[in-house]
Amino acid sequence: MDSTPTRPVSRLAAACRALVAASWFNAASFVVILLNALTLGLETYHGIVDTAGAVFHVLEYVFLACFSVELLIRFCAHLPRPGGFFRDRWNLFDLAIILAPLVPGVRENVTLLRLLRLARIVRAFRLFPSLRVILVGIRRSLPGLGSFLLITLLVLYGYAMLGWMIFGAAYPEQYGTVGQAMLTLFLLLSLDGITDTLQAGRAVTEWGILYYLSYMIAASYLLTNLLVGVVLNALQEAQEVEKEAEKETAAPEIPSPRTNIEERIAVLRAALDDLEREVARTDAVPVEAGVR
Repeated sequence: MDSTPTRPVSRLAAACRALVAASWFNAASFVVILLNALTLGLETYHGIVDTAGAVFHVLEYVFLACFSVELLIRFCAHLPRPGGFFRDRWNLFDLAIILAPLVPGVRENVTLLRLLRLARIVRAFRLFPSLRVILVGIRRSLPGLGSFLLITLLVLYGYAMLGWMIFGAAYPEQYGTVGQAMLTLFLLLSLDGITDTLQAGRAVTEWGILYYLSYMIAASYLLTNLLVGVVLNALQEAQEVEKEAEKETAAPEIPSPRTNIEERIAVLRAALDDLEREVARTDAVPVEAGVR
């Protein structure tokens, strides 16, 4: 009798899980996110805002209602165990975006409200696994990027000191100080105007060609490949983590102790019914033999 009230809840949770897993549901959510982003872009045109300002105001409530319904469906999918909803960081992110405009001090701040509306675009990452992998990969690459930036800073500083000693007197605007030299070399990382730079360095000294060629190899090629390697390694790790998460999600749910007890009681009742029928047949055999 205690399990009867939980059946509608279980059916609702199962229906919501099926709805969330449907491809059209994610596609519809993505369309709403795109429309929200398009509306934000149109609001930057004062002429359009003056003409259709009331329409944009209504659309904002429509988008907010759509996001709220989506989040409610995702919450209902965790009804048997609501804690699972709050363990998902994406759900907490969506909840913060929806509830933040209701907080006093935030709803009166136009800039914060616009930032919150702009943050809804980030929700597109949760709808597609490939986008989530990229986001997780970027987050995992941050420690490696810190080391990369340190190496880049050391290379720039070393070449900036050499550039100051070689070209400081000839080109004081570019190499007059170590800071100006580092800025000049940083702009050269893209190799934009490297031909003119080589000619200008050669006009000062023949060692200028060796200076710039070694800088091109060390900074533009080696450091760039190092950065690509750090990012690719982080993306590979993120992809493995995503696959493990999908396996855990696809794994069958472990039945609760209550479900095990109910199943065992049902098995015992069936065994008792079989035993009673067998006893009844055993008692009926002597009576039939006496009649014969």
